[in-house]
Amino acid sequence: MNTVAFASFILVTVLVAAISWLKSRRNKITTSEGQFLANRSLKYTAVGSALFFTNISAAEFVGSSESVFINNMTVMTWGISSVFAMIIVSEFIIPVYLKGAMSTTPDFLESRYDPGTKKLVSCVFLVSYLINLLPVVLYSGAVALNGLFHFKEIWGISYGGSIWILVWCIGLAGSLYSILGGLKAIVISDLVLGICMFTGALLLAYFGLKHVGAGDFQFGLHQILTTETQHLNSIGTAADAVPFSTVFTGMILMNLFYWGTEQVIVQQALASSDLATSQKGIALACAGKLMGPLLFMLPGIIAVHMYTNVENTTNVFSMVVSDVSPPVLNGFIAAVIFGAAITSFSPGLNSASTLFILNLYKPFKEKSGKKVEEKSLLQVSKRFQMFASLLAMFIAPLILFSNDGFYTFMQKMNAAFSIPIFTIMFVGFATKKVPPIAAKIGLAFCLTGYILTQLVFDTGIHFLHVLALLFLCTTVLMLIIGKLYPMPIPYSAQNKQVVDIKPWKNRHWVNGSLLIVMVLLFLLFSKAGLVKASEKPEKRISINKK
Repeated sequence: MNTVAFASFILVTVLVAAISWLKSRRNKITTSEGQFLANRSLKYTAVGSALFFTNISAAEFVGSSESVFINNMTVMTWGISSVFAMIIVSEFIIPVYLKGAMSTTPDFLESRYDPGTKKLVSCVFLVSYLINLLPVVLYSGAVALNGLFHFKEIWGISYGGSIWILVWCIGLAGSLYSILGGLKAIVISDLVLGICMFTGALLLAYFGLKHVGAGDFQFGLHQILTTETQHLNSIGTAADAVPFSTVFTGMILMNLFYWGTEQVIVQQALASSDLATSQKGIALACAGKLMGPLLFMLPGIIAVHMYTNVENTTNVFSMVVSDVSPPVLNGFIAAVIFGAAITSFSPGLNSASTLFILNLYKPFKEKSGKKVEEKSLLQVSKRFQMFASLLAMFIAPLILFSNDGFYTFMQKMNAAFSIPIFTIMFVGFATKKVPPIAAKIGLAFCLTGYILTQLVFDTGIHFLHVLALLFLCTTVLMLIIGKLYPMPIPYSAQNKQVVDIKPWKNRHWVNGSLLIVMVLLFLLFSKAGLVKASEKPEKRISINKK
């Protein structure tokens, strides 16, 4: 291990933690709202950075670089197209949540359907976080750190053994962050890490292109823009991991779910001081997503010009950082990756605890006639977070045995939980009389259908197209039930007047500009832009995936 790199890693990590502690130490947590929603006091910079960096974990660096290396930039479609979904959420969904003073997204299901639907969906969310979200964050962080510092060789153990140890290190650090600091500490560290991440990305780009150009930055830039350009293509065909047609089917649905109903994301927006602040924060996060090709794709493109076959393609990002960066930058980027893992893991823990405490534990206690004090809720919350963290730390290393590319595996797992929940949320937003029983049947139908099409029946259809078909079938089923057994009293939203819900007056021209940039990026990374039509795609493979 390079001593300078490791010292740089420790220095940056301690510095970020110290700044977060200094900025949040006066914010003593005495209530569940302070723990989960930062007392609804976040400004737009905090909301925007929290949204972006909760979304960004080491999985983005690891998975995106791997996908670009073995295929092309079609994986960027997930991040870039999400800008459209985020704008829809900002305009139509967040106002509903803030108007109803909701602390969790299932709170909407309680007001729209019934408490039973809220509890059911809360349980589905919790299962998703415990077996998918939290383990994926830990695993990707461990893979990146192991690749950067080569702990496998230093410790003289197997690759799997080093992943186990690093998973537990990240998990324990993230648990302390969430339990001791709450949401306020998390969003402060997000803001600091944001500055570090963009700085690190620019420096990595410089040294990477200089390496490709044999010491000449401009020649390196010329090389990646004029050779192997098939890897710059973002418009996928049916043969690619992410066909472009999926943007208009399952991908838009998953993005709407993620940015509009995923608790771990929406919780950041619900902690804003008012609607205008929330909308500004979402616009800021959109700008960050449009930087994705630079932040997450470029290391994979650089790897295309550096390597042919790689023993384990999951390590592509770490290999690029280790081979092109000076030791100080190597440690700096490692600290950013470690921080990104923690600031995705910690909000996940915080949101899981929010769902458990507010939607399951507290209602159960109140139903049994027991008085629930804030101090008791905080204590139970901390215990639950430790339980969730330990479970995730046991599950995370098992992802090593996945046969799919890491990014594809992650998205397929997300889909199992996202579309069933989004469908009943969508029908709830769009209709007034569809009854609670329709939501329960729809959730079971959609979840079962997805499991069958992925594990039992080989449909031959891309899983995102399958999701769109299941969404349509489930929606129709719920509408039929609503027609046959409508609610006697139509749903009507109430304004609880907890925060100001006056919208941001400049949102339309800002959002329009963001959409234009989104379209231009797709054109740039296509045959109409940088991709040479004469070059044929050449997929690179992992020699030994395990």
